[in-house]
Parts: sequence; structure tokens; C-alpha cells
Amino acid sequence: MVYLDMESDDSPKKLDRRTVLRASGLAGLAGLAGCVSTTDDGGDGSDGGGGDGGDGGSDGESTDTEGDGGGGDGGSGPYNIGMVDALTGSLSAFGERNQRGKDLALEAVNDIGIDGRELSITVEDSESESQGGVSAAQKLVNQDGVPFLIGAVGSGVSLAIYESVVQGTDVVQLSQNSTGLSLTDFPGLLRMSPTGRTQSTALANIIAEDGYDTVALTYVNNDYGQSLADAFVESYEGEVAYNSPHDQEQQSYSSVVSGMNSSGADAWLFVTYQAEFATMVNEVYSSGYEAQFYGADSVSGDNVIENTPEGSMDGMKIVVPSAPVEEENYQQFASAFEEAYGEQPTAWSAYAYDCVVTAALSIQAADEFTGAALQETVRDVTRPEGEQVTSFEAASQILADGGGPSDVDYQGVSGPIDFDENGDPVGFLQILTVQDHDYVGTGFIES
Repeated sequence: MVYLDMESDDSPKKLDRRTVLRASGLAGLAGLAGCVSTTDDGGDGSDGGGGDGGDGGSDGESTDTEGDGGGGDGGSGPYNIGMVDALTGSLSAFGERNQRGKDLALEAVNDIGIDGRELSITVEDSESESQGGVSAAQKLVNQDGVPFLIGAVGSGVSLAIYESVVQGTDVVQLSQNSTGLSLTDFPGLLRMSPTGRTQSTALANIIAEDGYDTVALTYVNNDYGQSLADAFVESYEGEVAYNSPHDQEQQSYSSVVSGMNSSGADAWLFVTYQAEFATMVNEVYSSGYEAQFYGADSVSGDNVIENTPEGSMDGMKIVVPSAPVEEENYQQFASAFEEAYGEQPTAWSAYAYDCVVTAALSIQAADEFTGAALQETVRDVTRPEGEQVTSFEAASQILADGGGPSDVDYQGVSGPIDFDENGDPVGFLQILTVQDHDYVGTGFIES
């Protein structure tokens, strides 16, 4: 694992294109949103880790629903696909980011068109929970007949949708935000955000390189927390003096922080969500405990900064998904995002953007608008064997000129995609350090 230091002169070091892209060819790298900021909307955003832990419901909200319902390929109406997103519930901050990325991608696609037709997306709410996600997916697949489904945020939600609705059908499922390790065991379930295993490995290496040989670990009691915690323990060569899960939405975590303090470990690692972590930070601060904090990406966000005392987290290091911020296509995306929403995007917005573009390219490259045909094209349009292109327009032109799916290598705004045999993409990591009660990018990681 290679660390690209960004703090030698108190300012981020500019990475050239070759340096940034070199990470794309190396396996096992998680993508995170560093200089991009992981706090663009300040919501409760409790999932980080790609939003891996909720379970949900559907409010029936739909957007862009006109068209042929996602069924056959006849007519000139829009091609309609589905999206299950966390519009409400504990992961709704991620849902808001996703919707913004989705809207920008839809605009880019429809400015060009897909063989003279537009793309429409019917959006249903998971309410950040598995049951809600399943209900939303059932509506989209069984009633609306969509052959391509983007979803979902939480890893538990994505897996529930796949096992209950998608598995055994020809429908393509592409998760926008799930990073849970268990998704790798389901190669039919694609995801745009990389696995959290590399995040855990990076944290283990950083803590060891910082000179700590004992760590106290607490993690949220769900698939996301358990899988990242297990991967960390597997990677860390020191002693894990405290290793305990905690439930979500508790009024107090005093027993957790007391246990971490009693363990004698000077390094404390948190794999949890923003609201839970903010409560823990306040209880650590009020108790007078002192430790070096580390965290998975799910602990960072405006909700934490705004609800904890200044100085209570300074020096904390967090590993988060990152887009290739030096690349021109990302910068164009970030500029459009800032113009539309008045703030910089996060990697989660970029992942949703790339889900939409990948779906559109799959549709254009396929012989017909069916799940079976899209299964044949969805992986190929991001393969490195094709011509590298960084926009839907450029990729669409190759297909319009007679090229096939293997002639296109779409390089997304979130970075190179290149789904492997398990449906996992490649990506980047960035280290954020809390300085003056704010998140500062202090390094990129290549794995």
C-alpha cells in the first residue's frame, strides 16, 4: 500500500494524471471522497462505508416516470430504469447526494440521447431499511418491469434486494453506495463503490505506522460494521484490546467509551455512523478520556462537526472513498455540481452519476432493452480493453459509429470502474485528518 503524503508543506500536493491513474490498475483499493469533502450536505448521513447498514420502506416517490415502463424496446419513448435510494431514514444524507449525482448524469445523457431516445429513472425510497428496499424493488421490477435497477445505499439493503427480488432474474442490479465485504460473494450484484476491505486494511496499516501496537475497536452492530471490523482485525498485527459492537440510535454510549478507556489502548477505532459517533465523542470529552482517534468513512460529516465540542477530535484520522480529483472529467463534474447546488460533491454523488452513465451506455450497446441483453453489456462498457473515454458523449459516439460494448472503456467521474469477476470496481482512498475541528485531506493511498 502506497501513501502519497499531502502535508509536507501544509498544503495538498498536486498529483499528476499518471500518478492518480496508476491506482486504477491495482486491485483492492477502496474509493473515498477526500478533497472532495464527505460533508456536502450536512445531513445525518449515518452510513459512510458506502452506506452499509440500514434496513427500509418505500414512499412511492417517483421521478422521470414517463416512458415505456422499462419493458420492451418498441416505440420512441424514454428508456425507463429504476433506482432504490435512501430518500428518508438514517441514510438519507447519502440519498440526497445520490439524487444530485443522478440528476446531473441524467441531464448529460439526455443532452445526447440514446439512439434518439431519452433515459428516465423511476426512484423509490428504501427508507434506509431492508424491508423498505425490498418493497421498493418489487414495485420497480414486478410492476414497472425495469430491466436495470440502481440500488441501494446500505449493504444490507442491497443484499436483501438482490436475494429477494433480483436473484434468479435477468434484471441488472448496480448498487450506488454499498461497501460491505459480503457483496463480493454475490457476483451478480454489481456495485460502483469499492469494497470496504481495503478501507480496513488501510486503517490497520496507518495505526501501525503511527506507532500504536494496541487498539480499542467498536463497530455498529450490522453487516457493514461487522464486516469492516473483522477485516481490520484480520489485517492488524497488533493487539485488539477491546472489540465490541454497539447498537444504533442509543441515547448513551457511556459503557462503550468506558470500556475502550479501560482497555488501556491509546488508539481507538470507530466503525459507526455520524449520530452515534457524535454521541460517543461528547461522552469521551465530558469524561476527560484521551486517545488517538481513527475512523471509517461513515463517522465523518457535518453532523459530527456541528454536534461535538471544538478540539474534541483534533488529530483524528479517517479513511474515506475518493474520486480522482485531478482528472478533467471529475473537475467538470464538480464544477457543474457546485453551480447547481452551491457546494462540492462527495464520492457518493460521483458513484451515483456513474451508475446512470453506465446504465445508459449498456442500453445503447445492447441489442434490445431487456435484462438479458443488458447483462451482456454492462461490464464490457467499462473494460480497459476498449478506447478510454471520460464522458457519456464520447462513449456514445463510439457506439453510434458502429463500435460494440468492448470498444468502450468508460472512465467515470468516480474513477476507472472495470468491474471484476465479483462485480467489484477499482477505486481510491484518501486520508482525512481533523484539524481545527474540520476535515483536511492529508494523503492519498494506493493499494
